[in-house]
Amino acid sequence: DHEPHHPAPSQRRSLAISIGANTTLLVAQVVVALAIGSLALMADSIHNASDVVALVIALIGQSLALRPASARRTYGLARAEILAALVNGAVLLALTGWVVVEAIGRFDDPAELKAAPLAAIGLLGLAVNGASAWYLARSGGGSLNMRAAFWHLTSDALGSFGVIVAAGAVAFFQAAWVDPAVSILISLLILVGVWRLLKDTIDVLLETVPGGIDPDEVEADLTSQPGVEAVHHLHIWAVDSQSAALTAHIEFTAGTELHDAQETAEALKQLLRERHGI
Repeated sequence: DHEPHHPAPSQRRSLAISIGANTTLLVAQVVVALAIGSLALMADSIHNASDVVALVIALIGQSLALRPASARRTYGLARAEILAALVNGAVLLALTGWVVVEAIGRFDDPAELKAAPLAAIGLLGLAVNGASAWYLARSGGGSLNMRAAFWHLTSDALGSFGVIVAAGAVAFFQAAWVDPAVSILISLLILVGVWRLLKDTIDVLLETVPGGIDPDEVEADLTSQPGVEAVHHLHIWAVDSQSAALTAHIEFTAGTELHDAQETAEALKQLLRERHGI
């Protein structure tokens, strides 16, 4: 008996708030970039636009996961959030790779940076993205979709921090090389988180046994119960990032009555819920 996990309303609310905050930041970045003629800021605003799109994808994924099961989709659309996480993770991986390539090129041809407006927009970006990432982390639970959205915001927050560091380096030391150096360092940190996210997402799609569940322990617990002779065809997988499911063929001891078998099966389901979260 599987009942899909439904995303909490707080998750969708936090995504909606983050979309609003980042859209406001995007407008501010474009206005400042046009005012001072900064291509660097305009490029950063394009990156922020991709994050707004990513948050919208995450919100759509969470909303689709709420739809009830049907005769054809017996688990509902619970994996919509997994697909949203996969798309966002892949996009973030590509964007981070692009930042590294651009940063390497800037060592030979450093861009002309204006410290004051860069520092101001960097502080604004750090505040908006940092607060949004913190808010998502509080409401995200174990959702891979929320983790993907979190890493998009975290990457922007770290990028804004890098802008502040670069602005300081330019203002006090005329060291334009700090900008690409910080970008590469931050990108490497982001890649670690994104790699883990993509691995966990692909594991769900490949129906790998969820982390924290040992199939041998599950089988041992089932076979140790009174009236159970053996367990065959044991399969454990994740429907979404927060709901585990199991099917198994339970062989009862010879002479077991149907009523007793049904009671034992119910007891086994309860055991699985309490000991293994299945």
